[in-house]
Amino acid sequence: MAKINFKPGNMLYPLPAVLVSCGNIDASPNILTIAWAGTICTNPPMVSISVRPERYSYPLIKESGEFVINLTTKKLAYATDYCGVKSGRDVDKWKECHLTKIPADTISCPMIAESPVNIECQVTEIKELGSHHMFLAKVTAVHVDDNYMDEKNTFHLNDSDLITYSHGTYFTLGNALGTFGGSIRKKGKQTKAGRNKKSQKKPKHN
Repeated sequence: MAKINFKPGNMLYPLPAVLVSCGNIDASPNILTIAWAGTICTNPPMVSISVRPERYSYPLIKESGEFVINLTTKKLAYATDYCGVKSGRDVDKWKECHLTKIPADTISCPMIAESPVNIECQVTEIKELGSHHMFLAKVTAVHVDDNYMDEKNTFHLNDSDLITYSHGTYFTLGNALGTFGGSIRKKGKQTKAGRNKKSQKKPKHN
């Protein structure tokens, strides 16, 4: 097997495909699709998104210092692509994608009701790196869809049909291969999650 030396570029795949909502909920808020988003710190909780300065949403985020990361699912695949190729200068993405604006708790941007997870963010720093500027932000609140909560208040995010983006194509997540720490867990030792699984009520899927 031979290796081919490609030119330097962004080949870190797969990536989360998220919908970022921005702008004041009472004005003309917009949505843009971001694949370059990531977790950067646990304590305090912080995330980042990278946005081209020419994007319509860029000044909305820069001037307000706020945005919401909305996770995407199979049902949101069309909206995820549409909000990445259409500009808020030309269309109302909320209307065209039949998405519902709901108020956030700590910021003025709307959240997307159809998303299973909404992450409220306040910008702490902007790094002008080149083609993209990176917004570093602290997480000020997180909202989750109670359809994926069980009777023990365990959140089953992986039951929501999350999607990902890889080299120009969207995918749903595949079969589970294992859990964190499984490589060093003693054989035959059941995890706490496994012991509770039989007694847990299946989450709702309305």
